[in-house]
Amino acid sequence: MSAHANHPNSHGHGHHQGTGHVVLETGNKKDPHATRIGDFLKACIKLGASDLIMKAGTVPKLRIRGSLKPLDTAPLTQDEFVQIAKQILSEELWEDLKTYGSADFAYDYDETTRFRVNLFQAKGRLAMAARLITSNIRRFEDLYLPASMSQIAMQPQGIVLLSGVTGSGKSTTIASMLDYVNERKPVHIVTIEDPIEYVFQDKKATINQREIGLDVSDFKVALRALVRENPDIVLVGEMRDKETFEAALHAAETGHLVYGTIHASSTTQTFSRIYGLFESEEVEQVRRVLAYQMRAFVYQKLLPTLHENIARIPALEILIANPVVQKYVLDGREGELREYLRTVEARQQGMVDFNGSLVDLVEREYIHVRVAEEASPNIDELKMRLKKLGGR
Repeated sequence: MSAHANHPNSHGHGHHQGTGHVVLETGNKKDPHATRIGDFLKACIKLGASDLIMKAGTVPKLRIRGSLKPLDTAPLTQDEFVQIAKQILSEELWEDLKTYGSADFAYDYDETTRFRVNLFQAKGRLAMAARLITSNIRRFEDLYLPASMSQIAMQPQGIVLLSGVTGSGKSTTIASMLDYVNERKPVHIVTIEDPIEYVFQDKKATINQREIGLDVSDFKVALRALVRENPDIVLVGEMRDKETFEAALHAAETGHLVYGTIHASSTTQTFSRIYGLFESEEVEQVRRVLAYQMRAFVYQKLLPTLHENIARIPALEILIANPVVQKYVLDGREGELREYLRTVEARQQGMVDFNGSLVDLVEREYIHVRVAEEASPNIDELKMRLKKLGGR
């Protein structure tokens, strides 16, 4: 796992101020696969873990289905960890680790698998977090996503936003949507990600993935370059600020399909989250553009299931643009869209409100009633709907 500047498999980045003064023995650089960390990464892939977490003096752990599980192996000593760190870090990254307390790099394990690695110091000891990045992108049905996601994915232009907390599966859903398009349309897809979580293979589409810190210094620079890269579809990681959202809206207005994620706890709250990025006098203009450019807002939450072979299943709220939704937005009545989501008309067009999704999951025996109640934004209404269900 040699993270050398000249190593073809690794891409290091960090703060890099000045050159490194530590001279490392370069004669006996071993392939990382040969270190104990190589064994742990191999176990990570084999057992389908999402992350490897290591700390000097403790047994390494794998994150499997969201929970940390210890590996059946001896702990790494601090000395052994330091030796491995020296072996896998370039001089520049070793300097980063000493100066800033952490070093970031990506490591290509093989053709289809890479790891994003953060090596850091905690209480004077070394620790490491490695996230598995895979090209194994699952289809909608494997992720228990509804068929309406395909109609959202195939939009010619506009803006599609996924909301939810960290770890709610937003990136996995977007990857599935992009790959759905990848299999069906000869388009150019450009992603701006921090970090890259899935590696795409070109099918019908041509896909260029840009990672912040590795391929481009920051989101602003990447967004400015976007139009010149001539994409049809754009994935802008997280909509964190006004500038990012303005760039996304501009891209949608100029004929691109734009995907993004935002932290919000419902599709209707997504609107207020967006407006909150702007000055009050700008909101009306943003609202107008959004009314015409929004294609779908999807809110997602992963819930534990009753099935042994399904770890977690998404409960969703899906709001798809149509003339009614557009009018609600233009009139500033976004908060009332939650009621509209429950209408027959909305449901026929593939929309669903969050409680409706929970009721459906309970009815199909995917989740326990208690799990539904804990996740519900309106428990009384959920109980009423479940009662109706029971009385049928």
